Amino acid sequence: MTRREYDLVVIGGGPGGYVAAIRAAQLGMSVACIDQHARLGGTCLRVGCIPSKSLLESTERYREARHALREHGVLVGEVSFDLTAMQQRKEQIVETLAKGVAALCQQHQIAVYQGHGRLQGPGQVSVQQGDQTALLGAGRILLATGSRPATLPGVELDGDRIGTSTEALAYDQVPRRLVVIGAGYIGLELGSVWSRLGAEVIVLEALPRVLPGTDLELAKLAQRVFEKQGLQFRLETRVQSARVQDGQCVVACEGAEPIECDRVLLAVGRVANTQDLGLASVGAEVDARGELVIGEDFQTTAAQVYAIGDCVRGPKLAHKASHEAVACIETLAGHRAQVNYDTIPGVVYTHPELASVGKTEEQLKEAGVEYRKGMFPFLASGRARTLGDTEGRVKILADTITDRVLGVHILGLRAGDLIAEAAAAMEFGASAEDLAHVCHAHPTLAESLGEAAAAVHQRAIHVAPPQRARAGKS
Repeated sequence: MTRREYDLVVIGGGPGGYVAAIRAAQLGMSVACIDQHARLGGTCLRVGCIPSKSLLESTERYREARHALREHGVLVGEVSFDLTAMQQRKEQIVETLAKGVAALCQQHQIAVYQGHGRLQGPGQVSVQQGDQTALLGAGRILLATGSRPATLPGVELDGDRIGTSTEALAYDQVPRRLVVIGAGYIGLELGSVWSRLGAEVIVLEALPRVLPGTDLELAKLAQRVFEKQGLQFRLETRVQSARVQDGQCVVACEGAEPIECDRVLLAVGRVANTQDLGLASVGAEVDARGELVIGEDFQTTAAQVYAIGDCVRGPKLAHKASHEAVACIETLAGHRAQVNYDTIPGVVYTHPELASVGKTEEQLKEAGVEYRKGMFPFLASGRARTLGDTEGRVKILADTITDRVLGVHILGLRAGDLIAEAAAAMEFGASAEDLAHVCHAHPTLAESLGEAAAAVHQRAIHVAPPQRARAGKS
């Protein structure tokens, strides 16, 4: 068997893996990238971020045509949708972007191998595709194997009626009733897609709140908005089982009547893909969560073996993986690079969107950090008024002593775009006063960030003044 030699072999072609491969090639390394799928781009591109946002956008356009255009004086006749066309548009977007990733790898002279990559001892990786095996020699190895949907005991996944986000992205008809297990971002995004198209959506969550890990105040507000849109929530509800019986899906919960439905979406998080990688052959260790143990330089417990993205600690986000990829490769090349995990934003692409960066109020209270809070409602935004979309608010948390911005949380239209300014401000150590002094164009939604920052010091212009004690006799 011929062994081909490379400076770097990357196992995984997702937003961590292919970005690392390209950056390494830019820095003069000979690179091979291995992925099991014909399409590069990983879960994010194939069955995650991109296809879900395509369906979210298509269904939001449909919802707007049915319910929001009249407010703008736009009158339309009977509005309907073509689910097949929506799905075809989604697939076309995925195919175009996947071809773009492949072209980039080709342009950077990256050797791409399709198959299952596995460590075969120090400095050696095998690629298995069917009965064919290739052997690669590697000066360094980077594991970017991503994650997969988490399972739940008693939930019998069949890849069709009871499935994960992968199946929920490809329904060929709208379920009459859809049960979503899990009120995290995946469950609420895909629940919103099918609710807009007419499904009765019931969301089951074991915790007493939706969107665990996000700011509680805005999560509660978001839940009320989603309920007005038609989503039903049953919190503090533990699912015991889900199976297909007599042609119907039946979901059993503790202390409640079973729920019958057409389909079940299991969305209780994601777990690292670290199985069958040959980790023992090099001494790479995983923790109790099954995630690879790494140091500050991304090196695993095995020499010359590194790991990034969903298969290591931290939020399972595509942009986090890409950011780590660049930092890891630049560190290997002798450059100064690091990832500031306190400024990695997260976005829930519902309508309205919920975007966050930094600490939540709950985290600051738990850590005993003294802080000030500034709030600004989109109801008071001129731009939001003209857009006809005033749900939500901007919330800024700043250190009481230093005024440094510690967290920004936005519920509202285009929050996912607005959070970029907050992340940039925090990356460079800005104070709430700094952010308030930025001149934002008018009328824009971004003005709300400046107003919320000013509100930290009770100086916001377009909101009612805070209650103050009156001078004189009481």
